[in-house]
Amino acid sequence: MSLLAFSFLISTLTAQDFFEPSRTYNPGRVKGTILVESAIGTAVTIGLNYLWYKKFPRSPFHFFNDNNEWLNMDKMGHATTAYNIAAIQSDVLRWGGVRSGTAAVIGTLTALGFMTMIEIMDGHSVKWGFSKGDMLANMAGCVLFEGQQLLWGQQRISLKYSYHASIFPQYHPAELGSNLPQRMLKDYNGQTYWLSVNIGSFLPAAANFPKWFNLSAGYGAEGMIGGVTNPKEINGKPIPSFKRYRKFYLSFDTDLYRIDGLSPFSTTLLKVNRTLKTPSPTLEWNEEQGLKWHWIYY
Repeated sequence: MSLLAFSFLISTLTAQDFFEPSRTYNPGRVKGTILVESAIGTAVTIGLNYLWYKKFPRSPFHFFNDNNEWLNMDKMGHATTAYNIAAIQSDVLRWGGVRSGTAAVIGTLTALGFMTMIEIMDGHSVKWGFSKGDMLANMAGCVLFEGQQLLWGQQRISLKYSYHASIFPQYHPAELGSNLPQRMLKDYNGQTYWLSVNIGSFLPAAANFPKWFNLSAGYGAEGMIGGVTNPKEINGKPIPSFKRYRKFYLSFDTDLYRIDGLSPFSTTLLKVNRTLKTPSPTLEWNEEQGLKWHWIYY
């Protein structure tokens, strides 16, 4: 065996050991996780406060009812975000050897705490306010995660996200985003949120059903330039008239990290697949065009 091959083998084994969840409590990993997450949380809070909320006047804490905005796509985003924060936090703690039940509870509380912080900051902004609808969506995402941990000890149903470019940000980039990262967060016309069900996890092992195969139901919307209604002009420029409507999907999906024989490193990388929907053939129904078929939809 050459020195290069030996070095590669050692580094691979080390990486596998590193990414393998600890079977016992590992204080070094847990402390490192807390430090890194504290730094990230502080940076995100400061960034939101000074790069986003600072642009708008502050106000005394107040509530705001936005349940009629964006055809409820924002609520789907809140639930999906809360669910995935809880799942990721739980996975990280399991990597540190924290018991499954404890890791799930901490993950759920972390997600709820972070999303509540965002709502409180909204509550002190003149442009927004503390949204009870958003908080209910946040709680729904957390309950979906924690409920499955209590019931099954695993996640059989996931909330996922996908995005495709839409034509609408060009008409209102300040609201819908002026570049791809902004549009992925702000352009609800291009976002789809999915309830992805892992079929094999509901079947007995003797069924030999593929562990990685999911069936997914999606929700999206289109034609939105503004939150409640579309403006007729922006900065003196006329805006075409668009019909605002909801879209529903039925599609295939995957949980690739469930595949047997993967290294811990590969499994860790593929867990992004628990958050992002796999592009696949999709059946769509919408209020304007009825049934549509997509050979590949994302």
